[in-house]
Amino acid sequence: MNEALEPQPGPTLTPTAQVSVVVIAFNDAGHVADAVRSALAQGDAVAEVVAVDDASTDGTGAALDALARSEPRLRVLHRGENSGGCGSPRNDGVRAAAGRFVMFLDSDDVLPPGAVPALLAAAQKHEAPVTAGACVRRELPARRDVPWQPGLYREPTVHDSPDAAPQLVRDTLCVNKLYDRAFLIDHGIAFPEGRYHYEDFVFTARVLAAAPKIATVPDTVYVWHVRRAAAKQSISLDRKDVANWRQRIEAHRTVLRTLRDAGRDGLARAAATKFLDHDLRMYVRELHTRGADYQGEWWRLTREHLASFEEAELRAAHAPARWLARVVLASSAPRDLDRLTQLAARPGRLLPPYPTGPDGGPVWSTDLPQVRLDGLVAEDGVDAADEDVPGFDASPRLPVTVDADPVLGASGGLLRLRVHDLYGTVAAAGPVSVEVALHRRRDGRPGPVYTATLTPAADGTAWTASVGLDLAPLIELPGARPADPEPWDLSARLTCTDGTTTGVGLRAVGNGLTRRVLPSRRHVVLLAQPYATTGGALSLRVASGPRSVWRIAARKLHR
Repeated sequence: MNEALEPQPGPTLTPTAQVSVVVIAFNDAGHVADAVRSALAQGDAVAEVVAVDDASTDGTGAALDALARSEPRLRVLHRGENSGGCGSPRNDGVRAAAGRFVMFLDSDDVLPPGAVPALLAAAQKHEAPVTAGACVRRELPARRDVPWQPGLYREPTVHDSPDAAPQLVRDTLCVNKLYDRAFLIDHGIAFPEGRYHYEDFVFTARVLAAAPKIATVPDTVYVWHVRRAAAKQSISLDRKDVANWRQRIEAHRTVLRTLRDAGRDGLARAAATKFLDHDLRMYVRELHTRGADYQGEWWRLTREHLASFEEAELRAAHAPARWLARVVLASSAPRDLDRLTQLAARPGRLLPPYPTGPDGGPVWSTDLPQVRLDGLVAEDGVDAADEDVPGFDASPRLPVTVDADPVLGASGGLLRLRVHDLYGTVAAAGPVSVEVALHRRRDGRPGPVYTATLTPAADGTAWTASVGLDLAPLIELPGARPADPEPWDLSARLTCTDGTTTGVGLRAVGNGLTRRVLPSRRHVVLLAQPYATTGGALSLRVASGPRSVWRIAARKLHR
């Protein structure tokens, strides 16, 4: 062992002080103190914080040493050589920890108040070697919180074995959990060493393979900071190089092998399905933005990995993910990227053409008739929690495509909507009206909801509506920043004569995706810009007042 990592004298444990929080850091001097303080602020439950500096060169180690001089519960370990990953420093922290329980914290994240006491109380009450709680992804600087896997943490639950709760494989994080250190040591559970990305996938699989009792709590126990504008992106955000996808696939292969070798076949099948529903869709949404070399290598890697999946694992995925996988498997080269991008969106949108196969059933295209679009109606029992459309309740839904053509003029805004039929399934439901909801992106605050009646097209293949938009209320809500262009997301809900409602996204189309300066009685001017997101969905930026116009003009001149 590196001499600098020799364990230092540990704290004296008490019935309340039982937890060692392991904080890992590399070149993060600007954030690491906040992370450590959030752990120390958990109160008597935390016996110590073990901070592992992974050979930083920016003063992170010195910042930790300075903090330790005034914080007796903080111990600092300095690695002599950078590991290139997160696994080795976490393993060092576990070896050096003195607490009965350990919890992990990254240097750019924080623990919310009460996190450790909530986890520790559940662990002791249920004698559970693993306890997990809710995590939120906090988008910075907007401070918009997005729940991570909320369906797993809605209420307190005790699982005697993960075999009875295969949905647990969907939470691949290691940081929102408390572990009995003896359990980890007795089962030889550790992170992959060295330059290994997505090491938490493998660690979590090793934990589940050991079949511990797992207690979950609804409390938020971890705040995962997402800094998309950071100079150096985190591993999960830095996806512009295809090597990131290769590393993710390799980690997933190891997950499947780990679970199968332990005889946890049900968990392995659930992990395969999770890969389709989550990982595959996330990367497909971005595929059209990559270069040809990236697309070709990504397609090759994905086909090779998916070829090892069983038919039952494909069928268990949501219909959009299942169809994505089958298109990739059926074609030797990238194709139909626009349709695939729309299908990978949440909720998925299936663009025309809508051909039928030799047996009369729907297929992807005439030249890929083997890709059958089975399960057009959502299957009973499918958990749609991760498919929620902001502003509307989750419900079984078809991958319906709704085109939205924004038209902005002196009298205000207008959305021209076109709802496409889908193999007669939409017509059978009988769409009669559509609601459009707006939500402020940085904090999820709801804006106005607009309703319009749908009119069937003459050929019966679509329904149209015009929805008027009053933009002024968007800059008058509490917390508004009128002079700053504020992003708003749009979503819709169809109401049908058969009593069903379907949440859908809006696909940006038309020539109206340009910035417009509109007159306003209350604000002199409104600045509005409809635009398409990476996945093709319609969003809207709105600001008000002459100052906003001058700001944008100044930025243009500067460029």
